[in-house]
Amino acid sequence: MPTADPETAPLTIEVEHLVKTYGGIAAVNDVSFTVRRGEIVGLLGPNGAGKSTTMRILTGFLPATSGIVRICGIPVASRTDEAKRHIGYMPENNPLPEDMRINEYLYYRGRLKEMPREKLHARLDEVLELCDLKRIRHRIIGKLSKGMRQRVGIAEAILGEPEVIIMDEPTIGLDPHQILIVRDLIGGLRGRMSVIISSHILPEIEVTCDRVLIINGGRFVAQGTPAELRREVLGRTHYELEIAGDVAALPAMLAGVDTALAVQMTSGPDDAGFHAVILTTTSDRELGESLLAALTAKSYRVRALSRTHPTLEDVFLAATRRSWDIVDAPAKREAGRPSSEVR
Repeated sequence: MPTADPETAPLTIEVEHLVKTYGGIAAVNDVSFTVRRGEIVGLLGPNGAGKSTTMRILTGFLPATSGIVRICGIPVASRTDEAKRHIGYMPENNPLPEDMRINEYLYYRGRLKEMPREKLHARLDEVLELCDLKRIRHRIIGKLSKGMRQRVGIAEAILGEPEVIIMDEPTIGLDPHQILIVRDLIGGLRGRMSVIISSHILPEIEVTCDRVLIINGGRFVAQGTPAELRREVLGRTHYELEIAGDVAALPAMLAGVDTALAVQMTSGPDDAGFHAVILTTTSDRELGESLLAALTAKSYRVRALSRTHPTLEDVFLAATRRSWDIVDAPAKREAGRPSSEVR
């Protein structure tokens, strides 16, 4: 199903200048963002960055110190119960009753969500099928594997067909096969529900999410699509070459392909006379074909040519490192002054 149109889809989550302090220390510090209907948004950050605190405020389980949170236009602080009716929440280490069967638990949760009995039975079958739980619906939850429990948690979150789904570490503790199943489940919600996911498994966020928010020290340090973040935070695309020929003449030749291209590193030659060359550019254009044509026209022999994309992990590390440098800079300046100048 296509991603929600960012221009026309209504806002389901609105957060303005959100602050949460504990004993004068800000766990969330002036955070603002929006999510549109049908978007899947990833929330990333180191341990203690403010991810879970932000999610708990969004769901109404934790009051904010200041700021505004609206779910489907409803202010969470003043109309908490009404806002919760539009949210499906799956907390980290989701507590589930050990002695209930899957279908019993989901039916019980559906009634708590005030779903009519006639609608609940049909919806229960649909959700069990979607989460691949139908064949084990009578199994006791306490005897389920970790992966099965996570699927029960997702089933409960989407049972009432809420406009907003919030999942805190939905793939934690799962094996690769289980992660793929959960990824497919979440991807199936695209275009129908707004989803916010926090996770430490960065490749999963990159594959699953339309947009990523990176939080560190209680503040957002970067946000955008994975492609936008690569451009904003790292700003460069890399090409790796294995070529034989006059490496010293490469910079002048590359200017004819793209003035932004630069030789970052070379090594070699190896026994066959080939050099390993890394090129960088700030251009978003695909330059592989132009590079190959220019190199062969100048009698270079090309054994390999590939474009490497920085991963979301590269972006995450660079963005959080940059934010720590900004925060630490005043302290470093103070530390470098003579003692008489420090105030």
